[in-house]
Amino acid sequence: MSSQYVEALPGDKLAEGAIAGMLAELDPHSTYISAAEIASVQEGFQGSFGGIGVWFEVVNVTPRVSSVISDGPSESVGLRAGDRIILVDDSTAVGPASRRIQYRLKGRIGTDVKVSVERRSVEELIDFNITRGKIPLYSIDTAYMIEEGTGYVRINRFATTTHAEFMQKVAMLAEEGLERLLVDLRSNPGGVMEPAVQIADEFLGGDYTIVETRGRSSATRRIDKADAGDALEAIPVIVLVDEFSASSSEIVAGALQDNDRGLIVGQRTFGKALVQQQFPLTDGSYLHLTVAKYYTPAGRLIQTPYDDANMTNYLEGKLAIEKNIDALPDSVKFVTPRGRTVVGSGGVYPDLLVLPDSSSSLLHPLTRAVLNPGHDVRFVRNMFDEEREAWMTRWKDRKDDFVASFDASKEVLPRFWRSLESEGITFGSGSQFNQRDRLDATPTIATFLKARIAQQLYGTESWYPLTYQFDREIMRALEAWKDAEELAGYHGWTEQE
Repeated sequence: MSSQYVEALPGDKLAEGAIAGMLAELDPHSTYISAAEIASVQEGFQGSFGGIGVWFEVVNVTPRVSSVISDGPSESVGLRAGDRIILVDDSTAVGPASRRIQYRLKGRIGTDVKVSVERRSVEELIDFNITRGKIPLYSIDTAYMIEEGTGYVRINRFATTTHAEFMQKVAMLAEEGLERLLVDLRSNPGGVMEPAVQIADEFLGGDYTIVETRGRSSATRRIDKADAGDALEAIPVIVLVDEFSASSSEIVAGALQDNDRGLIVGQRTFGKALVQQQFPLTDGSYLHLTVAKYYTPAGRLIQTPYDDANMTNYLEGKLAIEKNIDALPDSVKFVTPRGRTVVGSGGVYPDLLVLPDSSSSLLHPLTRAVLNPGHDVRFVRNMFDEEREAWMTRWKDRKDDFVASFDASKEVLPRFWRSLESEGITFGSGSQFNQRDRLDATPTIATFLKARIAQQLYGTESWYPLTYQFDREIMRALEAWKDAEELAGYHGWTEQE
């Protein structure tokens, strides 16, 4: 090919394509990772990267700092939320260049980068010389007491740091009176296997099986067992899952379900029971190769079929079609120690199935017209561009007061309705929506505006406590503690008087 093809062929690209093509014939999860890609792939697993410590969004082709990480490199030199990044190392960061800014701000820990920003009410650009530091990539989005005695933890992926993060959050919740725990693994694609095993272990007493891996080599054949004496062994627990909960998420859900330890709520999971290992090549690239399959404690292989006919649906999570368990063949049915029927082949079936709610207030036509295109996001972002200092002065150190007393329907909703007119959303005679629509949608939209403002004031995780009442799976889970407590009772839990 290199000598006869009509055009000259770059040898490295040809080799990479050949390797990737071979791996694609094996399974959907065996992949080739080039030397240029490996750093960004591994940082997600490692839970940190070298950077300057800011969250930013691109607004009108200009990167805008939305928040700075506390005690991070940017905060220490004075970079602020609301600053617009104009230059990086004296080269533009505006326009097409904004698409690559994250790669320019990242780099080896200890190296320097010059960032020039535009700040409201300051005429000249402000230059900052920032030394890159170790920036955490947290795998837990939020943890808080969702009700008295009930803790909620949302895990977005499994990295090497996840177990330590999880236990830190649990300790925080314990100080606030934790009696039962809701663990949210929805849309969690998995990641590193070991922290999933460690988290499942926290809920299981000694000698319970967590997961079994079976591969061709002895190194890939093992059974992970729980240790005794962990703090969460008897606490009632519910795990939320959906069709995009995969891999390590399914290890946790499968272990708790098969051992009659926790209640699984939501939709059927993705069904990825293939274990990958990275093998380095001489040029710095890696093979991400499937080396084993994993089985839940009851012996279930929950891998969803991925043959040619099903590949597209598999990758998009569209095979998680709910079925009546009684209609499934006996070959995919398994029985737990307490006699509950669980199903293999195609994900983890929830104990409590929760399907989308067609009556949700989020489906009101006006609510959808406002929230789906992000009008609420733009309104609050623009408002803080103009009034950040005033908002910070009034509310920054009064989070509890804000949550308890701020009324978005009175303070910002009238301005929001007016702003929608410039977006083509009008009310009244001959308009798409009438005053009744506005009245019906007000409680939902006002709540979302309040949550967006809270994000600006206190950080991203402030969103969750203000909006969970619109989450059907969470609300159903909060009604199911009796079933979760029955399972916990098999493991030593007793109801407190």
